[in-house]
Amino acid sequence: MIAEMGRAAVHEVAARLGMDPREAASRLITLSGSGLPLLVGVECDPNGIRKALANSMAWGNYNGPPPIAQQQQQQRPYPPPYQAPPSVPFPAQQQPAPPPQQTWGPPQTAGWVRGDQQPMFGGSKGAVGQRTGKIGTSLETEGLEGAHFSIQLIEVVDPADFLFTAAGYKLADGERAVVVHTELTNTGSIPFNSLPDMYLVLMARTGEPVTKAPVSLSSRPPHKIGVQPGETAGGHTVYVLPEDTSITAVRWSARPEIDLNTLVWTIDD
Repeated sequence: MIAEMGRAAVHEVAARLGMDPREAASRLITLSGSGLPLLVGVECDPNGIRKALANSMAWGNYNGPPPIAQQQQQQRPYPPPYQAPPSVPFPAQQQPAPPPQQTWGPPQTAGWVRGDQQPMFGGSKGAVGQRTGKIGTSLETEGLEGAHFSIQLIEVVDPADFLFTAAGYKLADGERAVVVHTELTNTGSIPFNSLPDMYLVLMARTGEPVTKAPVSLSSRPPHKIGVQPGETAGGHTVYVLPEDTSITAVRWSARPEIDLNTLVWTIDD
């Protein structure tokens, strides 16, 4: 499987094999140490790592985030890894079927939505200070470290089951996948040092947020950490939710809770 994939993140390999990411990482390192031409690497935000280590000095040896952060992590349930079907071919060799009821807009500003929702297209720039918009609207805000940037909701693919299964994942009965495409443009002079979709959630009609799934799709690349001043970076976020859950909005925040800089893109019925 590794030879077929060529290059992949450890969590992707673990999901394809139905393994715990830590066990997959351990086995990959063992294979690499045995002499196979296999490189096991890591990607991080250097500035973020330095700041995390500096902040942890008050807590002694670094064994993870401070107690408050640990408590927040424990309060947020983490979805279990998804089991790959035993005979799923490599994604590049599989041709996914076209999505049902698909609707296309202008290039890079498409919005696929379910048949019970109204599609919306086009790109627009929100007014200064505007915190709400529709699919295609670019909204301005700022991060915790003072970075100024705008985020545009490019596309919502719902359902995205065909993309999810083509990547080698398996949905349980009664589940569906949704893929959200966003772009972040750093309009200030301070680097944006976080993951752009860290707290990007779907809002259900019941008011409950749907957090992203711990998977990424080769056909829809995920966000990477950090956006430098003047740069624009895009990425895709994957969600798995009950099939009958109605989504009314996409919400972005710089932290787990809502604040004055939170952005919301509504999806009309």
